[in-house]
Order: sequence, then C-alpha cells, then structure tokens
Amino acid sequence: MKQNRRNFIKSTFLVTLASMFGIREIYSAKNIIRNKGTKMKLRFKPYTLELKHTFTVAVSSRKTTPVMLIEIEYDGIIGYGEASMPPYLGETQETASSFLSKVNLEQFDDPFELEKILEYIDSIDKKNTAAKASVDIALHDLVGKLLNKPWYKLWGLDKSKTPYTSFTIGIDTPEIVRQKVREAEEFKILKVKLGRQNDKEMIEAIRSVTDKPLTADANQGWKDKHYALDMIHYLKENNVIYIEQPMPKEMIDENAWITQNSPIPVLGDESIQRLDDLIKMKDVYSGVVIKLMKCTGMREAYKMINLAKSLGIKVMLGCMTETSCAISAAAQLSPMVDWGDLDGALLIKNDPFDGIKVIDGKVTLNDFPGIGLKS
Repeated sequence: MKQNRRNFIKSTFLVTLASMFGIREIYSAKNIIRNKGTKMKLRFKPYTLELKHTFTVAVSSRKTTPVMLIEIEYDGIIGYGEASMPPYLGETQETASSFLSKVNLEQFDDPFELEKILEYIDSIDKKNTAAKASVDIALHDLVGKLLNKPWYKLWGLDKSKTPYTSFTIGIDTPEIVRQKVREAEEFKILKVKLGRQNDKEMIEAIRSVTDKPLTADANQGWKDKHYALDMIHYLKENNVIYIEQPMPKEMIDENAWITQNSPIPVLGDESIQRLDDLIKMKDVYSGVVIKLMKCTGMREAYKMINLAKSLGIKVMLGCMTETSCAISAAAQLSPMVDWGDLDGALLIKNDPFDGIKVIDGKVTLNDFPGIGLKS
C-alpha cells in the first residue's frame, strides 16, 4: 500500500511537471529520481554495404558503400546511428573513426540537451557531416526511446502524409536498365540517373517498359546550360516531374538561369549541403534535396525543411545508400516534405537493421520509439 501511494505521488508529480514545463523537464525529473550521475557511452564500428547492382552516376561507379555504425548507451537504453560515406562526401571509415574518437559525451548529464550536445559535435571539426549525422541519429533514437515515442509523434506529424518514395535506376546498359525497372514494379515513381552521353538512351529504355512518372538527377553532369535546358524540355515531354543538380555546383549563374527557364522544378543537391547553403542558394533553385548525411542529421534537417517552406522552396528528402537505421531516421521527417527518395536500404544486400518499410511504394512509418527500429 505504501509503495502504491509513493508511485501515485510520483506520477502526480510528473504529470504536474508535464503541464508546467513539457517533455524535457519530465525526463529531467525522472533523472533526479532514477538516474543521477548516469553518463552516455559512445561505441562505433565500421561496416561495408554491399549493393545489389553496380551503382553508376555521372561521376563514378561503385559496388559497395563504407559506413560507420554507432551506439549511444544511457541508463541501459541504446540509441543507434549511422554514417554513410559515398565517395563524393570526402569521408571514409578512417576519417569517421578519427572524428568519433574525439567525441566525449560523458561531459553531458542530460541526453535531452540536443541543441547543446549537437553544437558541441559540430564544433569538433568543420567537415565530417556524415560522422556528425551518426551521433545526431543515435541521440534522437535514444531520446525517443527514453520517452517511448517515435520522433514523428514528438514533432506532431501525421504519418498518413508520408510521400511515395522514388526508386533509383542507375546509369547502365538498356538491357540492365529494363531489368531494374521490372524489379521496381511496386514503386509508383522512378528516379533516373543522368549526366553522361547516354541520357536519352536511359529514358528510352525506361519508357520501353513503363509510363510511370520519373524524376531525374544529372549529378552535376551537364556542362552547357543550353544543352541542359534542351534536355530538361525533353524530360518534361517524357513525364519527368523534376530535375536534380543539372550543372556543377560552382556554376551558380548557369544553374539560376536554368531554374528561371525550366518547365519543371530544379533542385539543388550538391549545391545545398547545410542550413547556410539554403539561405545562400534560395534564388538559384526552386527546390532543395535534404539528406541527413549532408546536413549533420535530423535536427538540422528539421530546421532546413521549415526554412525551405518559409521561403517557398520545394523539398525532396533524399538519402545515400544506407541501412534501415539512417533511412528510418530520415523517414520520421517525411510527412513534412513534397517528395521522398528514401530507397537507400532497398539497394543493398546486407542491411543489419529492421526499420520502417516501403509498402506499395509509400514510406510507411511504424510506432516503434525513437527512429523506428525494431529492437
């Protein structure tokens, strides 16, 4: 009876705090009762993703992607994170290991101090955005698990508003392109990689199999603005709904000219990495591609989406080739965006996680706490 009375008093105390101060203070109160002196522990290990098909874009081809998997443990609860490092990011497992070795989370007593902790993480080095994202993702997973809520609910989002994800068709021979398209039967939208000498051949191969809507990504592959604009008109005629990064990111005036004259939205990807880039490039592109690995994680991605909306800029939420860890983290934000390209875990053969699903082509959130991984 005394124990029940103590539990009742404790619960009433926490509910009162909730009405006065909100979620963060509730958990701080629990810390006073249960977890005084508890420290966060960071662990990490390298992992290599094996791709189902050779992945070819305008500037490179690869069969694997190096990643770093991390864990942050607090009071027996583990949050999971990931850094995916395709070549163009300029990060490796060695650079990520070096960066993460400098991270000291034991100096923080409260995992809910996300802004404070992530400002510290960002200050360690100017680069290493994927390594930073791994810490951000793991912290969000940890905090969501401590609250026993998925992040889309903590942000007050409606999971019925998640987008259909496109499925990426890398540059290849017509025969392999047609095979990839047939394998992607369940997807409502396909994404085609362009930027080499066979752009029209790629489109024709896809159109010989399906009339589904397409999106296109030139990956900075076009060097002449008039050729780029002619190609965009051709893409429009073939039911392509937007184009990503038509020209090199350094060609700011040319990209702006294309945007002004394009019949479809032009999205900045390599040109827009982080929040400051979005402000600088707001008049150059009509849309932005936001990826956790570019922008240091969920917290900055959330800020970028809100800023883009305030500026009238369309948002596509994208990914690298990633495990279901990083994909599930990005998916928590997906009800906020115009388009989704969250197929990264579907392109690999050795996903070590079980997270959110793509069902009939639609990003489908679950109600597992944190970022949505099954434990």
